[in-house]
Amino acid sequence: MKNSADSQRCRWHPVADVSALHGAVAARTLAAADRAVRARGRFVVVLAGGNTPRGAYELLRMAQADWSAWHVYFGDERCTAHDDPLRNSRMAESAWLEHVPIPRRQVHEIPAELGPNEAAKRYASVLEPVGEFDLVLFGLGEDGHTGSLFAGHDRGCGADAPSMLPVFDAPKPPPHRVTMSARRFSRTAEAIFMVAGAEKRDAVRRWRAGESIPARAIVPKAAVDVFVEAATLGPLPP
Repeated sequence: MKNSADSQRCRWHPVADVSALHGAVAARTLAAADRAVRARGRFVVVLAGGNTPRGAYELLRMAQADWSAWHVYFGDERCTAHDDPLRNSRMAESAWLEHVPIPRRQVHEIPAELGPNEAAKRYASVLEPVGEFDLVLFGLGEDGHTGSLFAGHDRGCGADAPSMLPVFDAPKPPPHRVTMSARRFSRTAEAIFMVAGAEKRDAVRRWRAGESIPARAIVPKAAVDVFVEAATLGPLPP
């Protein structure tokens, strides 16, 4: 598998506003699910946390889909109490998952309340039999991070990198987290980023200019698709 940020290929999809972004990503997710279910009878998706995906998740809860075939995983999590509303899993539950009949055994939350080391160990075991994902959804932080892969931290890009990484000193709270490695994130048929907000403009500029921000560590075989507000995208630097 590719492990160099220089090998990342991106398709940039500017959209008019956040509402259009949510609609486009929800539609792409449903299309990916339909293809996977038709081909193999199951759809394996990894969800992003943060604020930007919520609207897409709220649209998905109103969609018609073969929910019994969906298998849901999470890319990263905050090491807080299981019922903490700031947890990525709690956001996805309230916005979407608790409203559709995906079997509970097919929603795989990260046990981050156990702490970074133990959570990483246990979730790596959960992922071991999974193989390639059908779709991974990503957000982008104003500093260029994605999942809980931060600048100056191990991104887990090498061929021998573990599937999960414990994080003890994240530069934004809470400091203790657990995240998939770039290597594991990249084992996917499709990768979609959702980017919105003026505060992300500099990170997008750096990304498009070729700087080694954490988002560039995601290198699936296919190109990465980035759905981004047109105002956030801006012109390509010379």
